[in-house]
Amino acid sequence: PAPFPGPAWLATAVTESPVRAEYYRVHPSAHNGWRIPGRSMRTEEDAQPPAAGGSPSSSELMAVLLSLLKSLFWLLPVYLAGYMGFSVAFVLLGLLIYVGWKRTREGKEQSLNLALRALDTEDTITAKSSFGIKAELPTWVNIADVEKAEWLNKILSQIWPFLSQYLEKLLVNQITPIIRSSNNHLQTFSFTKVDLGEKPIKVTGVKVYTEMDKKQILLDLHISYVGDVEINVEVKKFFCKAGVKGMQLHGMLRVILEPLIGDVPIIGALTLFFIRRPKMTLDWTGLTNLLDIPGLNVMSDTMVLDILAGHLVLPNRLTVPLVQGLRVAELRSPLPRGIIRIHLIEAKDLVSLDTYVKGVLKGKSDPYAIVRVGTQVLTSKVIDEDLNPKWHEMYEVIVHEVPGQELELEIFDKDPDQDDFMGRMKLDLGEVKNAGIVDNWFPLQDVKKGSVHLRLEWLSLMAASSKLEQVIQMNKGISAKSHEEPSAAILVVYLDKAEDLPLKKNKDPSPMMQLSVQDVTRESKAVLDSRSPVWEEAFHFFLQDPSRQDLDIQVKDDDQQLTLGSLTLPLNRLLSEDNLTLDQGFQLEHSGPASRIYMKIVLRILYLDTPEVCFTPSTCPASEISEDAAERTYIGSSVDAEPKPTKASPSAQFGTEHTVRIHLLEAENLIAKDNFMMRKGKSDPYTVVKAGGKTFRSKVIKEELNPKWQEVYEVIVNEVPGQEVEFELFDKDIDKDDFLGRCKISLPRLLNIKFIDEWLPLQDVKSGRLHVKLECLSAVSSAAELEQVMMINSLTQNTEDLSAAILSVFLDQASELPLRKGGKLPNPMAEVSVRKVSHKSKICIQTDSPMWDESFSFLIKNPHTETMELQIKDEGSQSLGSLKLPVSKLMTAEDLTLNQWFQLEGKGSNSQILMKVQLRILVSQHADVDRHVLGLAASGEPLRKASIEPAIPIPSPDLAISNPDLRHRVIHSDSGLDLTDSPHGHIRLTLHYPAEEKKLVIIVHSCRKLQTTSKESPDPYVNMVLLPDKNRATKRKTTVKKKTGNPEYNEKFEWEISLEEAQRKMLEVSVKNSISFISREREPLAKVYIDFSQLDLSAGVTQWFELKDSKGGD
Repeated sequence: PAPFPGPAWLATAVTESPVRAEYYRVHPSAHNGWRIPGRSMRTEEDAQPPAAGGSPSSSELMAVLLSLLKSLFWLLPVYLAGYMGFSVAFVLLGLLIYVGWKRTREGKEQSLNLALRALDTEDTITAKSSFGIKAELPTWVNIADVEKAEWLNKILSQIWPFLSQYLEKLLVNQITPIIRSSNNHLQTFSFTKVDLGEKPIKVTGVKVYTEMDKKQILLDLHISYVGDVEINVEVKKFFCKAGVKGMQLHGMLRVILEPLIGDVPIIGALTLFFIRRPKMTLDWTGLTNLLDIPGLNVMSDTMVLDILAGHLVLPNRLTVPLVQGLRVAELRSPLPRGIIRIHLIEAKDLVSLDTYVKGVLKGKSDPYAIVRVGTQVLTSKVIDEDLNPKWHEMYEVIVHEVPGQELELEIFDKDPDQDDFMGRMKLDLGEVKNAGIVDNWFPLQDVKKGSVHLRLEWLSLMAASSKLEQVIQMNKGISAKSHEEPSAAILVVYLDKAEDLPLKKNKDPSPMMQLSVQDVTRESKAVLDSRSPVWEEAFHFFLQDPSRQDLDIQVKDDDQQLTLGSLTLPLNRLLSEDNLTLDQGFQLEHSGPASRIYMKIVLRILYLDTPEVCFTPSTCPASEISEDAAERTYIGSSVDAEPKPTKASPSAQFGTEHTVRIHLLEAENLIAKDNFMMRKGKSDPYTVVKAGGKTFRSKVIKEELNPKWQEVYEVIVNEVPGQEVEFELFDKDIDKDDFLGRCKISLPRLLNIKFIDEWLPLQDVKSGRLHVKLECLSAVSSAAELEQVMMINSLTQNTEDLSAAILSVFLDQASELPLRKGGKLPNPMAEVSVRKVSHKSKICIQTDSPMWDESFSFLIKNPHTETMELQIKDEGSQSLGSLKLPVSKLMTAEDLTLNQWFQLEGKGSNSQILMKVQLRILVSQHADVDRHVLGLAASGEPLRKASIEPAIPIPSPDLAISNPDLRHRVIHSDSGLDLTDSPHGHIRLTLHYPAEEKKLVIIVHSCRKLQTTSKESPDPYVNMVLLPDKNRATKRKTTVKKKTGNPEYNEKFEWEISLEEAQRKMLEVSVKNSISFISREREPLAKVYIDFSQLDLSAGVTQWFELKDSKGGD
């Protein structure tokens, strides 16, 4: 043989390596005939003497026989295919599968052998010849702050055989009984061989972080395991053998030593996890050899890696407590390092992947993006046929570890079959944390061209409730641009345990926990057969406004049919707690007397800690303003100051908002989700409507696949491209509500055509459609339209009070606000509210003359009675001034608008605020009302001067009326009497009998100049009874109007009787004063009787009726 082509030390290393010696024994041709000085390359078989007499031995004959049988075995499939009459294609397919399997097996063996050889000579040959580029060097060579850890590798090498012994005992003594008991078919399962091999896991580099937290130590271990591990299993009952005889695993393992304590063992617990998914390859044996078939090999390795990721890849962690009394849940799921708000804005110059005419013509692509941070995966919408797509979408993801975690974005072209890859980018989130905000174009990798525009914001977790209002106001600005509501806080619930839960039919339950915040529900694991379960789990919730949201908790049995207890916790309670944390036991409702759950609930405000938090130069803290900025913001003396403006100057977009009225009518052919005993049942559907940043939820219709809701919602929207009205249908269930479909309507389309009445097919489900009606209401500046609009709204059936107007408020500035104690400047903010709806302005720092330059909009039900309230407060709770402006004042103003300085009530006598307040009447062109009744109501002109006709005789002898003067007198609109001529007032009614509806319809419009015996204004309501049947079925009454002698009702009432029967009736109309909520006493104000026999109910009439004095109760 030729001499070994290398130095003597390498020849020595080769021959002394036990693994290589074994490798050359199995593969004698691998040394290519090299002769190493002083070493014999003959194998043990070469050293054996030949058989006596030169005759073949029995072993050689057996080898020849086995070879012949093996050849016959491979010909057997061909014979069987011909015998069974199968096509030769089956033989070829089997041959292809075998060739692919063989190549995969050989590739894995070659990869394993090369990796073993590389690890053996890492310090010498690896650095000189095996690795050709810098990226392939070990981490301790390539990365400056990663250290070599040979001492650790020597320790691992020494203890590796003992770890192998421990693993064998663990699998044989503990895991085997569990597997056998899991299934009757596995009762003969056993581990036949457990050997970790001679090659231990190797740490190629170590990086230590000590600057993150003084009570913890972070280590990043770059591990590389190329092992000759062999683990074989057998199920004797089925003669089944399988196993693994080699494995490669490469990745970065983070080790956290925390908490550090002042007692032995100094380290409280050990936490292990991979920040990113490691790379792994398995070499199968036995029956699992089939997993090396092309296609299956990738699937099998991915499944094993998914199982590993479910335990050891973020956010999953393996925690080993070393001392007693630690909260394991907090160690497994610590508070996040931060939150990344990702704005996916647009991309440009993407590659074109859609072609036509067999590739001759290039088309465009239908791009969408997939964003990954750890195990969190988010998918954007698809932009059709656009190489420069604009998404304008926002996502929020939890960052568990920084440095280490990466943001990965991939863009694909949506196709009917397989989506085409269009590029990717990666970014270390540590860069975002250091910068605060990263707004940049990122080039796409692995493609010829293309880039993507991202804005990334790092949100810190703060335990300061004082920042909440500021964050909410900032989020409103983001919501107005992106139409997605950002989160203002994050809630972390550490679920510890429960005690003394009730029994389930005299047996211990298997409890699990459901935690919900609005529409987001999380579930814990089930603890089998325990009244005092221990969960030790953590859950995260994003919150838009914790001051208005609740945490709903239900403890249920594992089958989710039996509720063991519940709890509702308002989250605003956390805002007043120390460190925004609750750590205690909670008594369960609807449970046992001693049933409690123990939780730690942590709230953190998501704060964008960058200079962009300052809205204007005057709002930034003094410490953050440079000298140049200070010079620019200095306004000089009062003589040099600009004159005080007399009117507010809003932008051109002020008052241009649109009001959309959404009618949720009905649905058809919904899928049945409630199935019982293998029989299809029905569903309990409800609808969630999302539009303009608001969410509405309909009532639940029980057991109905064709529900009818007949509900109306109203929302204020702006003309921003891309907005949609989204409808999502769900089936209400005890546990998690089932999805029934969704549909969308483009908002720009509605704003363009003004009215849509359509049946929309439900998407993502097999069947179902939804009937909706949407209208963009016209906003007019005519006060004369108000009465008719309110009348139309009152006649719209099956709805609550609809809005009659929209109020737009522009806050410009305030002046001379009172100072704090000690003469310090306040940090003022303004809150504007109408009824229960309120909007808050931004906070202006250290000024008594804040500049807000903000606008808000409100929907107004009744401009006659509603009031806009304004409160200006210091950042704490001190009031700096207030204002109450009745909306009715705008009805007499020019163009229904006030633009002026308003005097504030409060401590500052000269405190004023400059505002522009504008009212617009909302007119519907498609109101669903009885047009005949509307025409009658509209024809009744306002009462100017009128004469009272003589009393119409009432011929019915059976109607005994104590006071004949109470019989109605009809007031004609062309008469000449003033309202003052009647001492008890008047009432305006519409009386009509529509033949198609077969109902008596009465509309109570209003009363004028009611009189009361007390000095205060009355709280009137109208009570009506059809005589002579004075019972509950014939009674109707309006709502109570507070403190007014001129109430406006516009309420509609119906009686289902025939026209002939109605003409025999008389209507008793009583106006009464609701004296007290507690007392049943009612003060009669006036009364009138109306004889229907004297009226043409078919034609209908709208009249003012004179009221007379009356003594009597209900």
